[in-house]
Amino acid sequence: MTEPYELALLVEERADRVVVTLNRPDRRNAIDMQFVDELHEVCGRLERDPRLLLITGGSDGVFAGGADIAQLRDRGRIEALAAINVGVFERLRRLPMPTIAAIDGAALGGGAELAYACDLRVCTSRTFFGQPEVRLGIIAGGGACFRLPALVGEPMAKEMLLTGRRVPADEAFAIRLVNRVVDDPADLLPAAHAMLDDIAKGSALAVRLTKATVDAPPAAHPHLDLANQAVLFEDEEKRDRMTAFLERRRD
Repeated sequence: MTEPYELALLVEERADRVVVTLNRPDRRNAIDMQFVDELHEVCGRLERDPRLLLITGGSDGVFAGGADIAQLRDRGRIEALAAINVGVFERLRRLPMPTIAAIDGAALGGGAELAYACDLRVCTSRTFFGQPEVRLGIIAGGGACFRLPALVGEPMAKEMLLTGRRVPADEAFAIRLVNRVVDDPADLLPAAHAMLDDIAKGSALAVRLTKATVDAPPAAHPHLDLANQAVLFEDEEKRDRMTAFLERRRD
């Protein structure tokens, strides 16, 4: 069994958001069991106290190089069925408030799937995405097989999954895999925080219910939309915000 190291994730708590920095630079932020356990802990906090979430790989030019191959090689069918990585990524995806991945450099395998599980993605011009799993004798089992088609369409998703080809930042933006690309890595976190700042300007309840409505399966619409709108129509903050808007127009 691999000995535990200090921390896989560095967690910074702010009033309206949590910033998580991946902290295995010597292993290219590879995703192992300790990483998964700590990410579950973060998700638990945000389920109890909903806030925005920013995930970054740090400043060494690597977001996450994928699953820890040393651990992955020794896993069998029981571990595969335990949904180790896809389970925590699904929990991340279902968090009440929006999440954003700030990606610099390599986002490969499970590292790319971690980014796909976030609601928004900002990257640098030196970023690239790839799903090399078939070359290792497995499938992309952390969510890419169903998230990539939803993000970029089935033909491009199949190309990425079947060939393992690396997709550079400019192409990732062109196929709408990422929301924004910055040239200078020093601008990455400010750009990600600026997007979260824009989200934070909205009503927290409206933001939360918007995410829940967009993420709902097609069969839930339009009934869920109407129910969530009914909740918001009775919310005091809605009245306060609309009153302030009308008063600004009169000035």
